[in-house]
Amino acid sequence: YNLLTSGKLHSHLADIEEQSQDLFNHLTIDLATKEGITEQLKSTDQMKWVQMMNNIRECAMKVVCKDVAFI
Repeated sequence: YNLLTSGKLHSHLADIEEQSQDLFNHLTIDLATKEGITEQLKSTDQMKWVQMMNNIRECAMKVVCKDVAFI
């Protein structure tokens, strides 16, 4: 309520969104690298690549929600 009345709510939410996006992108890249998900896999077995990337994105989203959005 204090953020809303002081006019700082929108900038605060924009900062949280930016932090969340940065963390999500960083985690997605790191996890994909650790799991060995490469462009070569993407070109040879697209369905496996999609499945693995969806799992990585889901894991990254859970971390972001836990660490940033629901503090």
